[in-house]
Amino acid sequence: MDYDFAAWAGLCLRWLHVITGVAWIGASFYFVWLDNNLRDPVPPKDGVKGELWAVHGGGFYHSQKYMTAPPHMPDHLHWFKWEAYTTWLSGFALLTVLYYVQAPLYLIDTAKFAFTQPQAIGVGLAFIFGGLLVYEALCRSPLGQRPRAFGIVWFLTLTAATWALTQLFSDRGAFIHVGAIIGTCMVGNVFLIIIPNQRRIVADMLAGRPVDPRLGAMGKQRSVHNTHMTLPVIFIMISNHYAMVTGHPLAWLLLAMISAGGVSIRYFFILKHHGTIRHDFLFYGAMLIFAVSVIASAKPRTDAATMSPVPFTTAQAIISKHCVMCHSPAPTHAGIPAPPLGASFDTPAHIQTYAAKIHERAVATDSMPLGNETGMTDEERAQLGAWIKQGAKIP
Repeated sequence: MDYDFAAWAGLCLRWLHVITGVAWIGASFYFVWLDNNLRDPVPPKDGVKGELWAVHGGGFYHSQKYMTAPPHMPDHLHWFKWEAYTTWLSGFALLTVLYYVQAPLYLIDTAKFAFTQPQAIGVGLAFIFGGLLVYEALCRSPLGQRPRAFGIVWFLTLTAATWALTQLFSDRGAFIHVGAIIGTCMVGNVFLIIIPNQRRIVADMLAGRPVDPRLGAMGKQRSVHNTHMTLPVIFIMISNHYAMVTGHPLAWLLLAMISAGGVSIRYFFILKHHGTIRHDFLFYGAMLIFAVSVIASAKPRTDAATMSPVPFTTAQAIISKHCVMCHSPAPTHAGIPAPPLGASFDTPAHIQTYAAKIHERAVATDSMPLGNETGMTDEERAQLGAWIKQGAKIP
């Protein structure tokens, strides 16, 4: 039996990425919630900033937060780092297996820019690690001490990067690289700031030196950044399932609006956990996402239904030319071991069954064929759309 290494590697890496991502995000959300629910200890305790009593799973838990460090180092101290590191490592490996090894299929769109495979990989890496450098420069500048101004500048920077990437790469390739920029900055916060600062705090304690409170404050700043970026990066992880966003002519704007909505919703819950109820942030987030749905539902092509009747044979010929190399029981396209999403267009009945999806992917948007590698023309898309809009009739 022949095995498709790339497909199985992609499956294993994606599963690992999801598992570790859930662990990292869960820990991040929990500690932000915990920090916002701490109360002054009664009676006051030396060095303790706040404490929380909680009940879960039939047991009681008592958490305490120290301003700098406890009076003595405990025998066992858990470090929350490998959740973040493994999420990034598995994500980068998945990016490599899917988008770099198979760049001609998933990353390069010659209609946008005719990269060679090494060129496309180089540009992708430049955006990822260049984004980290820009983020670090902004954090370490005076702007880093002004949270709202920093947030606006960083948001605009990411939006500009999104626009540039959508002009260079395939729709899916562009979105995934925006996610890689954000994810790299998030894990950079853990690797470059949070963990090193915590190590310095522990070392100072063991050596009997005074602990610099700025170390903890820097870690808190980066942790807050991470929690605000979480929902946008989660959406990007699943965005390849939504061609009406990734394949839209204004995909960069839609992603910016969805991300702003995600940040607003996350901020609503942060404030709520802190005891402040401001429904306007939840409203802003909902309105932004609603606006996305309105814009994304606009049909780029409106003339398909008014064309002269298109027979099934014409539509079938277009599908046979541009689609069946992937969407068949035994795909002939390199790197496609099985029909994507189980959709086969090998019979008239199957084509009719998936007519709505074909319209979404190949007519309403240009997301298929991938990178338009077969050169599907606007006329062919219009003819295919006309056949579908006119009832998708088969003999």
